Amino acid sequence: MGTPKKNRSPAGSTPFDFARTAVMLVDTDGVVRGWTEGAEELLGHPAPDALGRSLAQLFRSVDGDGTQHENVATRLGDADGWSGTQAVRHRQGHRLDLEVRILPVQDTDGHAPRLVLAADMAQTPWPGVNRSLLEGIFTMSPVGVAMLNTDLRFVWVNDALEVMGGVPREERIGKRLGDVQPGLAVEAMEAEMRRVLETGVPSVGFEYLGHPESDSVREHAYSTSFFRLEDETEEVLGVCYMVLDITENYRARQRLALLNKASERIGSSLDVLRTAQELADVAVPDLADFVTVDLLDVMLSGGEPPPGPIDATDLSTMRRAGQKSVREGCPEAVVEVGGLPAYPASAPVVLSLTVGSSSLYPTLDLCAGEWAADDPVRAAHLHQYGFHSLMVVPLRARGIILGAAAFARWQPKGPFQPDDLVLAEEFVNRAAVSIDNARRYTREHTAALALQRSLLPHDLPQQGAVDAAYRYLPADSRSGVGGDWFDVIPLSGARVGLVVGDVVGHGAHAAATMGRLRSAVQTLADMDLSPEEVLAHLDDMVGRVADETDTGPQVIGATCLYAVYDPVARTCSLARAGHPPPVLVSPTGISRLLELPAGPPLGLGGLPFESRTLPLPEGSLLVLYTNGLLTGQALDVDGGLSRLHAALAAPQAPLEEICDAVISNLPGTRPVDDVALLLARTRALGRDRVASWEIPADPAAVGDARAKVARQLAAWGLSDHGFATELVVSELVTNAIRHAGGPLRLRMIRERALICEVSDGSSTSPHLRHARTTDEGGRGLFLVAQLTQRWGTRYTPEGKTIWAEQSLDPTAFGGHNNGLGDLVGLHTADELG
Repeated sequence: MGTPKKNRSPAGSTPFDFARTAVMLVDTDGVVRGWTEGAEELLGHPAPDALGRSLAQLFRSVDGDGTQHENVATRLGDADGWSGTQAVRHRQGHRLDLEVRILPVQDTDGHAPRLVLAADMAQTPWPGVNRSLLEGIFTMSPVGVAMLNTDLRFVWVNDALEVMGGVPREERIGKRLGDVQPGLAVEAMEAEMRRVLETGVPSVGFEYLGHPESDSVREHAYSTSFFRLEDETEEVLGVCYMVLDITENYRARQRLALLNKASERIGSSLDVLRTAQELADVAVPDLADFVTVDLLDVMLSGGEPPPGPIDATDLSTMRRAGQKSVREGCPEAVVEVGGLPAYPASAPVVLSLTVGSSSLYPTLDLCAGEWAADDPVRAAHLHQYGFHSLMVVPLRARGIILGAAAFARWQPKGPFQPDDLVLAEEFVNRAAVSIDNARRYTREHTAALALQRSLLPHDLPQQGAVDAAYRYLPADSRSGVGGDWFDVIPLSGARVGLVVGDVVGHGAHAAATMGRLRSAVQTLADMDLSPEEVLAHLDDMVGRVADETDTGPQVIGATCLYAVYDPVARTCSLARAGHPPPVLVSPTGISRLLELPAGPPLGLGGLPFESRTLPLPEGSLLVLYTNGLLTGQALDVDGGLSRLHAALAAPQAPLEEICDAVISNLPGTRPVDDVALLLARTRALGRDRVASWEIPADPAAVGDARAKVARQLAAWGLSDHGFATELVVSELVTNAIRHAGGPLRLRMIRERALICEVSDGSSTSPHLRHARTTDEGGRGLFLVAQLTQRWGTRYTPEGKTIWAEQSLDPTAFGGHNNGLGDLVGLHTADELG
């Protein structure tokens, strides 16, 4: 088997590395049996020429006769070896001043060959360093060196390896590594040595962990290099390895890697419990075997803990926020996450919190001490699992203690060291800042969420135009409170207004803006404006809010969809401002996206809005929503629409079931944006619940109108409401005849309330005023206001309609005729017709 060629040492490398040092193996007769590449480079003799010759022939003195200087070969027989200097001739004739070291080697056959090492003193920056180097390598150097035969049995070790491993030299010779150091990575090391023996390719920097016999408690890290040994016939003699204890460097690298891992994983969210769990997850198993994180209970609600160390009486509100174990299921834990640990005053966690500093317990005795006596159940439980070392670090941020983290070990890694405590404090400090940020965010988020909930509808109002249901899902807490809203607004004439909107951005500002817009929509809806007019007024309002508010880079804007459904005409008018169009599902189950004029988002200003009116058969399902229902994390609008259409496959199912089906189809556990969903199934008022008459513009027609009203009320079984209703109709018709023009129309609608409407061709708005006692008129609308729940005016392209609603509850006014005589007495006969 040929010896593989090794790379020459590069220029500028240290002159005393083994690539440039002559290493020779000489038998008891002084014959060279091993010749390295370094020997060939130093003395000039190739290995075929050197092997089999005597060492005296190769180490010729400068005089050439071997008498002027004592020859190295004469020292081969020294039992303890020899070291010194020797002047020899290079093969090419020039002088070499060498530093030489002769080492005795014991083999399994009882022979005593010698290992000769030589280095050129001219390559040394000061005289005599070669001898110091060689002596250091094999006696005082921290580098452990060993030679093993082809059976991987020790034939020689140096002093450093003897001390490093804790096994005497005589107990190693003739044995295998697993026999003397079972706590090391024996299989991996022997596999690497076999590879070097088979290939001849050296191995450099092979690292492994283990427990040497010199320290069975603490785990050590080693870096080892292997190279093959051969004789003059290129027969493999064995393997040599050199080992360094790199435990401290390894631990330093490990700590740095853990810190990098902690910076990446701790604080990934603004959630207190999740951050506490991330702290525990990072520390196990690399730093500790079991970690618990306990926080003051006030932290979970976003409250502010008191500054300074914690009083022991305040620790009854501690709560387990996170824990992690190398054992599956955390069997060591006495309480689950969310439970109360209930530590006694003598517990290490309590002592650390009350003092306000970290605590290190390298050796933990769970069978003795005050803590074990005060909490015997917990102490016995932890003793059962073999814990032997503990660290406790308070979580502190901005001078406020938030809780404490405990790190424990039970595996044979050795006790916690001060460096471990420094690392644990780094972990905890990172987590404390993130937890405090999460706590402050929780407080702000809770306040914003309370504001948002107070501004959203708590329940849908009573009305008869549609059956309605809704769902509102706040976004994931990382996104913050949104500005989505919805509303169902009863309108005059048994109509209903349906609205959904979405304010740009998140947080308390978005929620407050949403509240202003919702109030504005309700006010504009009460004015009975058309959908496009409502949006135009909202657009102006958003522009004013943007001008009045100092929001910095924050953009103020919103989208909105407003629809008005009329159950009498069975039509719906819709307009939208940058909002997703609604979905309409026919009574037969066909769903489609309504094509509406897009309209710009609110706040751009100056652009018109358009509305569309379309017929809606009874039982149609109108689906209004915000874009959070469609987009999700993937921002897949088409996929969101497909999911929505699929959830609407059974339009006649109960609306609550349809809402659940739509929400359950959302991807993920929580939406990335707020979701507002409003379902409205249309109703229709039949002809038997609506009566309408044309009224001549003649004062004499007032009496005829009252008679028609009386007959219609009798037909509806509402004769008890006749007197009040006739007074209302008399006043409305009289005012229309006197102050407006034709054509006049009287309409009555029986719904949840009794509605009277008088339409005329004038756009002049009536005003309620308080007449003086001496006035003969001016009390008509005052009377209407007293006799009805509400009244108002809405404008149409043909003129206006004055309407009034009366409750059908007989107790609404304490009896229909109670007090009416006094009101009637204030009016003249001709006012009543």
